[in-house]
Formats: sequence, structure tokens, C-alpha cells
Amino acid sequence: MNDTFNLRLLLGSAGLRAAAVPMLIIMILTMMILPVPPFLLDLLFTFNIALAIIVLLVSLYTLKPLDFAVFPTVLLLTTLLRLSLNVASTRVVLLHGHAGPDAAGKVIEAFGQFLVGGNYAVGLVVFFILVVINFVVITKGAGRIAEVSARFTLDAMPGKQMAIDADLNAGLIGEEDARRRRREISQEAEFYGAMDGASKFVRGDAVAGIIILLVNIVGGLVVGVVQHDLDVATAAKFYTLLTIGDGLVAQIPALVISTAAGIVVSRVGSDQSIGEQLVGQLFNKSQVLMITAAILAIMGLIPGMPNFAFLLLAALLAGGGYTIAKRPAAQEVPAPEQPAASPAVEASWNDVVPVDTLGLEVGYRLIPLVDKAQDGELLKRIKGLRKKFALDVGFLAPAVHIRDNLELRPNAYVITLKGVEIGRGEAYTGMYLAINPGHVNTALPGAVTRDPAFGLPAVWVEAGMREQAQTFGYTVVDAGTVIATHLNHVMQTHASELLGRQEAQQLLDHVGRDSPKLVEDLVPKLLPLGTVQKVLQRLLEEGVHIRDMRTIIEVLAEHGAKVQDAGDLTALVRVALGRAIVQQLYPGSNELQVMALEPGLEHILLQAVQAKTGDAAGIEPGLVDTLLREAGAAAQQQERLGLPSVLLVPAELRVLLARFLRRAVSQIKVIAHSEVPDTSTIKVTALLGGKG
Repeated sequence: MNDTFNLRLLLGSAGLRAAAVPMLIIMILTMMILPVPPFLLDLLFTFNIALAIIVLLVSLYTLKPLDFAVFPTVLLLTTLLRLSLNVASTRVVLLHGHAGPDAAGKVIEAFGQFLVGGNYAVGLVVFFILVVINFVVITKGAGRIAEVSARFTLDAMPGKQMAIDADLNAGLIGEEDARRRRREISQEAEFYGAMDGASKFVRGDAVAGIIILLVNIVGGLVVGVVQHDLDVATAAKFYTLLTIGDGLVAQIPALVISTAAGIVVSRVGSDQSIGEQLVGQLFNKSQVLMITAAILAIMGLIPGMPNFAFLLLAALLAGGGYTIAKRPAAQEVPAPEQPAASPAVEASWNDVVPVDTLGLEVGYRLIPLVDKAQDGELLKRIKGLRKKFALDVGFLAPAVHIRDNLELRPNAYVITLKGVEIGRGEAYTGMYLAINPGHVNTALPGAVTRDPAFGLPAVWVEAGMREQAQTFGYTVVDAGTVIATHLNHVMQTHASELLGRQEAQQLLDHVGRDSPKLVEDLVPKLLPLGTVQKVLQRLLEEGVHIRDMRTIIEVLAEHGAKVQDAGDLTALVRVALGRAIVQQLYPGSNELQVMALEPGLEHILLQAVQAKTGDAAGIEPGLVDTLLREAGAAAQQQERLGLPSVLLVPAELRVLLARFLRRAVSQIKVIAHSEVPDTSTIKVTALLGGKG
């Protein structure tokens, strides 16, 4: 039964396609060993020519190199096929060459007799010219392009990877798109590396063709004169013509495939085929065609020149230039008429416009990015941002209200929160922002600035400098991505302010669809909505996501009857969310490399908290300065080591130090001992206090 199933699978279309290449390789190796009759040689030589034409046409219609990713393997297989045909034909030529020019089949005879007119001297010259063109010009150039492309692609990989990560973090793409783009980058590097190696096959094939030609000529003379008693002239004629036909029938397909290789590696990525690019870019300027026609016409009028050819081509070019120049221009759409001014009316409550929770104002040059009529790309990205924010943080942020502001600079934009500006920057459409991640020393020509979201040094560069900037290691993003990344950063850092009472109620309603009894027991029976909102806001202020609403509600329901203070409830919720908090700070690691307080300093702070019920006024100013200075130095040291800046303290100090350090050293996260899971290993990398 299994044998029948496997046979059926093998004979299917997919099975036949999978078995085609192994069968071809076996056939190639067989031809090198077993004798092949002339008729079969004719079929195989014809197949080789057809295969070369197919490869060339596929390369012409390929839009980007990865569309023909199997090309290096095709080069190897076609080279092996030509060499095996050379071996098989050599065997036939040496065995039966004395019988006449058709001894090795009709294809070799046609190439030896018809293409070079039966003159072996002409045939030798033509053969060596083809070999030189293939070996010196096409193959060498294609190999050099593949080598340089592979090197530049590898150098640009870090920048491209960072650009993908930036788009992913900004919510512009999903995980699947990010994996696909990373896979494409890796495949591109592998392709150019493989092409660099595969070009050596073609060069080696050209060398082998010359050696086989010489061996066949010398061997044919020896065999014809010694074994078949032919005179030297007859033997030279028979065997040389056969050898030349054999060489030409192999070198012409090799030249075609080498040309295809050069086309694949030399083209620049576009949504057009080679033919469309050539016609569109060479013959789209009427001035160029007119000037060329005039020069040819002048040359055609010179006595002794081939007047008809020059004047005919000049007339054709002039006609083409005239046709291009007379193309109808796109008609402009008339601007809509302005409506007549409406009469003045009394003010009403409709004139009181509520303040937008989250707003984006843009200058007039950025309007195309947010114009729905122009399919503004930023609109789609903002939708993706809100979706990613909901997935990462745990609630749906208010909609971003976008409007133009003519008072801004043309390329400026402003991000507002509840009507107040919290972010500002500039973006230039058609240009790219090259961001220095910190390890790039090569300068780029352009407007020097800083990344508006994170303050990293950056340069606005022209579109043509994009690939070069990525090669140097810059993270290159377009104008829409700059604004979207800045907006995402603002939403993440001000998440607590985006969670209003309405959003909190909607969040509880959403949870209540799956667990209605759980929500009903909490609000309003145990806690008012305002207290639940404050707990959620405090979690967001400290960078803790609220995706696990079930756990949060269960903790609040458990302690809500006895504890009503939002701060105390937040501490209890944090203990329950300890595993999620630690995983957020240390993803994929069970060892927590943290900072800690020196025991003496810890004791002093505990005394101050107990005496002043959490008020920091009980801490001496000198101690405050020391704590701030050492916290900042320790945070920088953690950053240099590639570790998160996390301070581990007793639960009684966590709220005080978290509020104290949030404004002064914002990158430090403060967690309590009670929030660390029992399975985690704690490693103290720095102690704060005891110095000064």
C-alpha cells in the first residue's frame, strides 16, 4: 500500500518537477561516460540552445534579482551540460571524424559549414573572439558586479535590520511582514554571494572550451593520419571543421547565459522589466532624440559617407522626438469654486469644540502624507500604530485627530496631548532620515539634525543616497516613518494620560464580555471606577502594560473590600504581575542583573520613609545629590554593558524611589523584592551609596 502511494506521489506533477533536476544531473554524468549517437547529440545541442534562450528571456523579464534566485544553480547545471556535451561530441568526432563533416550530427555540421562557410581558419578566429568576449568582457564584469554587490549587501544588512525593527516597533508592519523582509535581506546576500561563486563556473567553462578545441584538433590530426591513413590536409579539414562546429555550438549558448548573468546582477531593482526601463529611460527625452538626429543628418550630408543609412536613421529619430514632444500633457483639474460667504450667526454651544486627546498638526508640505484623497501613507501607519499600541499596552488609545496648520513651518509637525504640545519635529517628503545608531563614523552630505523621537544624531539625505547610507550602517527611514515613530514614542511615554475614564470603562466592558461576573463584583460594588482608573494609570506611568486585565481585576476584587487607597492597590497588583514585569525588563533571561542600594543607605531611607510616611522631605539634601549622581553613573554603566537599568529595593522604598528617580534618571526602573519570581536568579552589578 505504501509503495503504491509513493509511486503515485512520484508520478504526480509535483513529484515529476522534483525529480527533473536529479534526472538531468544523472543524464549529464551519463553522457560523460557512455557513447552518445549523433542523432541524440543533435537533440541535446538543440535543447542546450533552447535552454540558454529561456534563461536569457527570464532574466530580461525579471523585476528584481530574488525573482530568479535559482540562477546560480542554473549556471552550474548549464555549464555541466555544455561540458558533458563537449565530452560526448569529442568522443564522436575522434571516432567517426574520418567519415566526413556530418559524422558528429547535423547541428555540428551546420555550425561548422554554414556559419563559417566551411573555412576552418575563419571558424578558429570566430571561436576565439567569442571566447574572449565571454571570458574577458561579460563574465569578468558580471563576476565583479556580483562580488561588489555581495560585499555592499552584507555591509548594509545591519542598517536594513534596524530599519525593519524600527518599522515593527512603530507599528507600521506586523511580525509576519518583518520576518518576510528579514528573510528577503538574508536571501539577497546569499544570492549575490552565490552569483560571485557561480561566475567562476562560466570562466572555467571558457578555459575548458579552449583546451578541448586544441585537444580535438591535435587528436583529430593524429587519429586521422595514423589510424585512418588520411593525408594531413584532408584530416585537418575534416577534424578542424568538426571541432570548430563543436566549439561554436557550445560557446554560443555559453555567451547567451553569461549575458543573462550580467543582466541579472547589473540591474537596479524596479517595478519594470529591462525592456521597459531601456525604452522608458533612453527614449523619453525629445531633446536627446532631436540632437542625435541633427548630428546624424550632418554626417549623412558629408560626401563619401553612407548617406542613405545616416539620413534614414536621422529621419526616424527626428520623427520619434517630434512624437514624444507632442504628447498631450495631463490636464489640470480645475480648482473648485469657493462657496459664497455665509451670513454671520449668533454664537452657540456648537462653537465650543472639545479638546482632542491626541492630535497631530502638519505644515502644508506634509499634507500629502495625511490627505485621504491622495492616499496618504501616514494615515495607514497611524492605524497600524493604534493597533500595535493596543496589543502592546492593553487598551485602545483615542483616535489621532489630524489637521493642517499654516502657522507652522512648511515641513514641521506638532504632536499635541489634550491641546498641549508635547512633541515637535520636521520631516521632508521625498528625502530620507539617516539615523546614526552610535557606531557610524562616516559623514553623509545633507542637513544635520537629530531624530525627533529619541534624540539620536541624524542627517536628511536625498533619495539617491539611501543605499549608500544603509551600507555605512545608518538606519534609514522616510518622512512618514519619522513622524509615525515619534508619535508612537509619545503614545508609549504618555500612555497613562491617554487612559481616561471613558477608556477605562470601555476596557472593563471589553473584559466583561468574557467575564461579566468578575467585573460586576468589582465595579461598583467594591471599588468606584475612578479608583480602578488610578490603579491602571499608575501601572502605565511605571511602564507596566495592562494586557493581563483578568489578573488585575482579580487582585482588586480580592483586596478591594479592605484596601481603598490606589497606591496600596497598585503595589498589590504589581506583586501579582511580578512575572510579567520581570519578563518585560529581562526578556528570555532567568538571571536578573540589577542595581541595589548599599545596606547603610537602604537603612537610612527606610527610617526616613517610616518617619515621614513616604515623604521624601526627610532625606538630607547631600544624600539626595549623592543618590542622584550615583544612580545616573550606574545607569550609564548598565547601558554600556547592554543591560537594562533596574534598581531592586525593598517594597517600602519602591514607590518613593520610583517617583524620585522617574524625573531625574528616567531610564531607571525600580522593582521590589516581592515582585521578583522565586525562580529568578538575582545578580547585583552595582551598589548605590557609600561614596561620599
